[in-house]
Amino acid sequence: MAIPGSVQLPAEICIPSAVSSAPVTKLAPRHSALVRFTHWITTICFFALLLTGIEIVISHPRFYWGETGTVLTKPLFQLPIPSSRRLVPTGYGYVLPDQNGWSRALHFEAAWITVLTGLLYVVSGLLTGHFRKNLLPSNADFSWRALLTSFTKPLRFERPSVADASSYNVLQRLTYLFVIFVLFPLVIWSGLAMSLGFASAFPWSVTLLGGRQSAR
Repeated sequence: MAIPGSVQLPAEICIPSAVSSAPVTKLAPRHSALVRFTHWITTICFFALLLTGIEIVISHPRFYWGETGTVLTKPLFQLPIPSSRRLVPTGYGYVLPDQNGWSRALHFEAAWITVLTGLLYVVSGLLTGHFRKNLLPSNADFSWRALLTSFTKPLRFERPSVADASSYNVLQRLTYLFVIFVLFPLVIWSGLAMSLGFASAFPWSVTLLGGRQSAR
């Protein structure tokens, strides 16, 4: 019986829904805490290397091929930007503020943190089977249908299924492995090749890259 002056609500609003009372299932993280930690550290170091690398390039935006390169040497190519060094010929009538000191120090520190973090990630990935379980493609992934599907499906902007959202497709796996085991070591190698101490200890490593300026 309704009370005079009161508002009678529909029955479906008064009865609690079975869906709302159901417990919410919390999805477990796809990767371990160590994998996420090393990825975040690498991301921070990447932006530090990018910022300081830009500042270092601004101090001498001329690139050479071979072992040596100076302001009197014809460059292989030159970035169309002013330099932060007055003696570097760029064609501009002014120079930018020189930030080469702190940028080189931070670049060096961020590079070594990245190397140590990468080693920790690779060692843990090998010991825990992270690469085998999450990144190594299976034989079925190399079929033309699987490769074509992994390339065209994201272009259709379809909502991924639960299975697709919880794993990488073959192109993502191959890209990940290429970055970890090819690009990342190449970046470390070329960076060490610009060090005079490393070049004197391992001259062959610099020669394979074509010289210190080629590594740069």
